[in-house]
Amino acid sequence: MADLEELRRAVQANCDIADARHARDMTMCNYLLAMRELFRWERDIPLARPLPQAELGAWIAARETRWNDLEEADFRPLPLGGGALDPFDNAAINARLAPLGMVYSGGLGRWGKPHFFLGELARRETRHGLEVLVSEREHARDLFAPPAALRGGMVFLRLDALRRWLWEKTEIWGVKQADGALKAALEAYGFPGDAEAALARMAAAEGETLILHEIGEGLAESLLGPEWRKMLAGLSERRAELLARAVRDNLADCLSTLPALLESGASASLHFYFANFEGLRRSLFPRLWSAYSAWRRAGDDADLRLACRDGQAHWREAARRLLKVWQEDPVRAGSVLSEWVDEPGSLAL
Repeated sequence: MADLEELRRAVQANCDIADARHARDMTMCNYLLAMRELFRWERDIPLARPLPQAELGAWIAARETRWNDLEEADFRPLPLGGGALDPFDNAAINARLAPLGMVYSGGLGRWGKPHFFLGELARRETRHGLEVLVSEREHARDLFAPPAALRGGMVFLRLDALRRWLWEKTEIWGVKQADGALKAALEAYGFPGDAEAALARMAAAEGETLILHEIGEGLAESLLGPEWRKMLAGLSERRAELLARAVRDNLADCLSTLPALLESGASASLHFYFANFEGLRRSLFPRLWSAYSAWRRAGDDADLRLACRDGQAHWREAARRLLKVWQEDPVRAGSVLSEWVDEPGSLAL
């Protein structure tokens, strides 16, 4: 449809503008991995097929040249229903897209980078008062495609982005095939047998895990109040934002993700959760990692359940401590929280 094509071009233009402003803020390794995946998506190259390296190199050079002309451009309003809608008004846009079987998301992610996508709606449901919108094939996206996000009371799960992210995980693991949580997860899903079938099983299960996490974020925000999002948006120092997000993620997972996985006995998803339990989240929550290690050794999840139960109160209080620092002095809060990254002991569990 002509109207949908006009919409697609507008969304993709906003994706390109966001990339022009922020893409080169990534580390070189992450940047090149993301560029490879964007090229694969744009050219519709199957996940298992090697990329044409010469063509990829020329494409990256051309894309970077194009970005130079877009850095100062303004985001475009979206042409829908005879009007022009703010690209961050997810509720209004999706209300108009629903009859067309489409889904859209626009919002700010880590470091204030805008993310946009337009995809085909696979299903929608309501859980814990949140509207869950699940998309399949994507028609517009930016360089970094978060598989899931919570935006204004709406949970977005992007199955296409999720499959690409999972495939990248399996490729990276395949280089060294190290022992650990990821190996246990991949074996549970049937890798390295029929990789395509295993990927489908993995995407279905881990899509549910991502929804559970976003529901947890919604529960966490209801406990912490609207000031929490204001704080995240107001923290100018990256290390401070990393700390705040790690604390909130641990709270969300203790409230929703881990209890649900434990209750359902989803061992493959538990292994995959801990394969991605790293960085500041893990250094703040060593008790949870020890509980996982005990579960792997003995098959008893009692320590995991206790860690989640105690984590609900602990991470709620830790988040409130961060929020109090910001409320008392928004200007200095970034520096104070950044110092806590180097000495997380007082926050750790």
